[in-house]
Amino acid sequence: MPFDFTPLAIPGLILIKPRVMGDERGFFFEVYKHSDFVNAGIREHLVQDNFSRSARGVLRGLHYQKRPKAQGKAIACIRGCIHDVAVDIRKGSPHFGKWAAVELSDENRYILYLPPGFAHGFQVLSETAEVLYKCTDEYSPLDDRGIIWNDPGINIAWPLRDPILSGKDKLHPRLNECDNNFTF
Repeated sequence: MPFDFTPLAIPGLILIKPRVMGDERGFFFEVYKHSDFVNAGIREHLVQDNFSRSARGVLRGLHYQKRPKAQGKAIACIRGCIHDVAVDIRKGSPHFGKWAAVELSDENRYILYLPPGFAHGFQVLSETAEVLYKCTDEYSPLDDRGIIWNDPGINIAWPLRDPILSGKDKLHPRLNECDNNFTF
């Protein structure tokens, strides 16, 4: 199998380490292989790819889509380095409001999978970062939601102070005020 799937502390979150084959010419690795993901318990189909480039200090998130257009995501940083965060927003979950973070970079080549029911965000640690993420459903503006990045009830330890935020990301509500229809 070309991947090592490691469950994180919050059930549903999986750190994926691809097998990288390299030599003097460079390297090659599979980013996604449906059959291996299914065998590891990731049964949702990934149907949309997104790509972003951001400067150091940019914080994107915390984003999610409500049901029926909820998105699971497989996130990889293909250039640079990011602090990637997933927050469990499933009401009734023993991990509700808890977060997990991993460093994703072009050096470690890790991929983070988070299923629907998690809010997602990342902060850029390198001068720039390019992030590729596969989603389990297409973007739906009507179902697009977010949680404020610095919600004291979640208390995420972001590595850089004074993040650069979009206008939209500055206005998200706290978790206990957000429009969220996920249940455990």
